[in-house]
Amino acid sequence: MTLWQELLSDDVGRLSLLVIVFVIVMGGYFVRMFLHKMNNNE
Repeated sequence: MTLWQELLSDDVGRLSLLVIVFVIVMGGYFVRMFLHKMNNNE
């Protein structure tokens, strides 16, 4: 529990959390985009 408290109480911790969330969202977007491009055989 102290890990979350340290992560959210500091500016650096909030930026780290933002970067982690951004990387996860970007990975999901790329997986969706690549799957869509692989299924489109034009």
